Amino acid sequence: MIVFILTIAAALAALLGGYVAIHSRKQLHAAMALTSGLVLGLVAFDLLPEVFEGIEGQGLDPVWPMVLFVGGFLIFHIVEKLILVHEGAEGEYGPHRHPKLGLARALALAGHSFLDGLSIGVGFQINPSVGLAVALAVIGHRFADGFDTANFMLMHKNKLSQIKGFLAIVVAMPIIGGLASLVVTFSETTLSLYLGFFAGLLMYIAASNILPQAHTKGSSYKAIALTISGVIVMFIITRFV
Repeated sequence: MIVFILTIAAALAALLGGYVAIHSRKQLHAAMALTSGLVLGLVAFDLLPEVFEGIEGQGLDPVWPMVLFVGGFLIFHIVEKLILVHEGAEGEYGPHRHPKLGLARALALAGHSFLDGLSIGVGFQINPSVGLAVALAVIGHRFADGFDTANFMLMHKNKLSQIKGFLAIVVAMPIIGGLASLVVTFSETTLSLYLGFFAGLLMYIAASNILPQAHTKGSSYKAIALTISGVIVMFIITRFV
C-alpha cells in the first residue's frame, strides 16, 4: 500500500511540474536546485552504501555494480543526446525545432518514469528506509520531469492536446512501475546490480538535467546554497531518520 501511495505522490509531482511549465515558471529554479541536492545525496549516502553492503553480503565482484552504474549514466546520456541531436543545430532562423523531437523526448521520459516507480518498490524490497529515501528523491525529480516534458514540447511547437496527452502518460508511468514491483521479487544480487544502474541514472539526471535548470543569471549563489541544503537534508534523512 505504501508503495502505491508514494508512486501516486510521484505522479502528482510530475503533474504539478507540467502545470508550472504551461502556466508559470516562478520558483522553478529554486525547486530544481534543491532537488539536485536531494538526488545527489540519495546516490552518495543511500544507494551506493546499499550497493556496497550487497557486494559484501553476497560476495559479488564490485566491478559489476559499478559497470552498471556507469551504464545507467551513459545509457540515459546516449538516449537523450540521440533524441536531442538536432536541438542545437542552428539554422538561419535559430535552433532547429520540430514536433517529432518533442514527442520523442516525451516517450523517453515515459520510460524513465516507469523505472522511477519500479525503483520505489525495489527500495522497499531492500528495507523501508531505502524505500522512503528513494521515494523522496523520485518525487523531487518527478516535478522536473513533468516540467521538462511540457516545456520541451512547447519549445518544439507541439499542440497543447498532445502535450496534455503525453503528460498524462508520464504521470501514470510511476504508478504502473510501482505496481509492477509488487508482483516481481528480486534476489539480493539482482537488487545490488539494479541499484548500481539506478544510481548511475540518477547521477546523470541530477548533474545534466536538473542542476543546469537551477542556475539563471543572478541566482547562482542561491542555487548553490539550495543544492548544498538538499545534500545535507538527504544526509540527515539517511543517517538519522
